[in-house]
Amino acid sequence: MRTIHSAPAIPGAEPFSHRGSRTGVLLCHGFTGSPYSMRPWAEHLAAAGLSVEVPLLPGHGTVWQDMNTTTSDDWLAEVERALLDLDGRCDEVFAMGLSMGGALSLRLAQRHPGIVRGAVLVNPSLAVEDLRLPVIAPVRRLAARLMPSTPGLGNDVSKDDTSEGGYDRVPTAAAATLPKLWREVQEGMPRLRLPILAYRSPQDHVVGPRSLRILAKRAVGAQLTIHLLHDSYHVATLDHDAAAVFEGSLAFVREHSRRRVEEGAER
Repeated sequence: MRTIHSAPAIPGAEPFSHRGSRTGVLLCHGFTGSPYSMRPWAEHLAAAGLSVEVPLLPGHGTVWQDMNTTTSDDWLAEVERALLDLDGRCDEVFAMGLSMGGALSLRLAQRHPGIVRGAVLVNPSLAVEDLRLPVIAPVRRLAARLMPSTPGLGNDVSKDDTSEGGYDRVPTAAAATLPKLWREVQEGMPRLRLPILAYRSPQDHVVGPRSLRILAKRAVGAQLTIHLLHDSYHVATLDHDAAAVFEGSLAFVREHSRRRVEEGAER
């Protein structure tokens, strides 16, 4: 792993950690985003008594140039580290993610089926859908040198005056590593044997419907439930439907937990 910053330049982009019950939740933020977009969700789950971790992915939370020194392998390694840490102090762990964080959550479930009890995905990015992403660059270093960044994809929120705390540019070299993650996730979908709750915003301007179609078609062994978020854009965790996501994910944990999780604490 190449780049992890202890002092993020973006206010609110710091990792979030809460030690609660022996039921844990790992929240994974999205590409060019940060824990800022996950913090209200994390605080809601923590208030319910769960142990919650929101790691800051390498290259994120500072300036976009830092991301061009990292790859999807680095981001996966960081959430995997957080997952194993949670597993060491919890009896069960649920993986949840926004956008690319959804892909990371599924990849963790594929690599650690004995640890990940269930997954919650919010507008997951599982395939190329936005042609603004420079994901087909054949030579990563050349692409970064010729065009280090492209216009950003962030802040797709319908609420006024709401920011997701991410970058306003897409780092070209980093984006060119996304297809590897997507390919691995898609190839592993038939092996998924866990409950999955997925949220989809029809008015998402970053991720289209293709990703969830792929999941529904290939994850034939998973117990997949899809809910639509009609009053939110891509970053639904900060949008009008945020409360529905937070309450729905908590209900999902309670439904599929091996332990009984009570409101506010585990009894």
